[in-house]
Amino acid sequence: MEQAKHVSVLLQECIDNLNIRPDGIYLDGTLGMGGHAYEIASRLRTGRLIALDRDESALRRAGERLRPYTQNLTLVHGNFRDTAAILDDLGIQHVDGMLFDLGVSSPQLDEAQRGFSYQHDAPLDMRMDDTQAQSAWDLVNTWDEGRLARILWDYGEERYARRIAAAVCARRQERPIERTLELVEIIKSAMPAAALREKQHPAKRTFQAIRIAVNDELAAIAAMLETAPDKMRPGGRLCVISFHSLEDRIVKNGIHAREKGCTCPREAPVCTCGFVQTLRSVHRKPILPGAEEISQNPRARSAKLRVAERV
Repeated sequence: MEQAKHVSVLLQECIDNLNIRPDGIYLDGTLGMGGHAYEIASRLRTGRLIALDRDESALRRAGERLRPYTQNLTLVHGNFRDTAAILDDLGIQHVDGMLFDLGVSSPQLDEAQRGFSYQHDAPLDMRMDDTQAQSAWDLVNTWDEGRLARILWDYGEERYARRIAAAVCARRQERPIERTLELVEIIKSAMPAAALREKQHPAKRTFQAIRIAVNDELAAIAAMLETAPDKMRPGGRLCVISFHSLEDRIVKNGIHAREKGCTCPREAPVCTCGFVQTLRSVHRKPILPGAEEISQNPRARSAKLRVAERV
C-alpha cells in the first residue's frame, strides 16, 4: 500500500539519461522507497546496483520492493557524502552511472513520528539517520539566537528569520520546545498577519532550514560532488535531482567546477594550473517535470534534474 502511493520524481528522465547497460554497475545514492532503483535493477542482467540510504527504515522497505533483483543488488546503510569511500570498501573501482535524489522521501514527510512535517504533531526530530546524535530538538533548544537566525535565513530564505529566532529563544526560556506543532505556533506568532495569509504554509521555510541543518545536507552534497564523480568510468552519467535553489546551486557549481575549473588567465596560451576536466554537462539547462507529472505528483513541482557525463 505504501509502495503504491510512492511516486518517483523524473523517473523516466533519469532512466533515459543513465544509459543503463545490462552488464553495468550503477549506484543509487538516495534509495528512498526504491522507485528509481527498481527501474535500474530491472534493466540489469549481469550488472550490479549499489543502493545507499541514511535511513535504515528506507533500506528495509526498499529491500522488500527490490526482492526480485536481490542477485544484482547491494544495500548499504550510509551517507551519500561517503560514496567514494563506500565503493572502495566494496572493492568497486568504477561505476557506469550514479543517481542522487536529494528530496525528502514521502514516508519521511507522511509518517508523523519522524517530525519532518509541519502539518502533524510529533516530537521534534527530523533526523534522516536516527542513529545520529543531533536532532531538531537539540537545534531548536540549544542553538543561540544569532545562529538560529542565520540558518533560517541561509537555508530557508526566511524573511522573518530574526523574529522567529527571537520568538523561539523567548519561549524556550519558559520550557523546552518539544513538539512540531508547538514550534509551528511559535513561528506563526512571530510573523506579521500578511505573511500568515500567503499561500505557502508559514512554517515551511523554517522547517526546511532546520531539516537541512540537522542533517548537514548541503555539506553532504558538496562533499559528494567533490569525490563521487571520480568513481565513474569515462562515459558514465551522473544524475542529480534537487528540490530547492540552495541544493541546485551547489549541484550546478559542483559540475561547473569539474567542467570549467581552470583558473589560468584567459590570455594564457596553455593551462598551467593543472586543471583536468572530469565532467561535462549533458544538457545546457536542468530537466524539469512536465505538467502531467506535476498534476499526478505535486511534490515534483520544484524538482530539477542535472546530468553530467564523466570525461
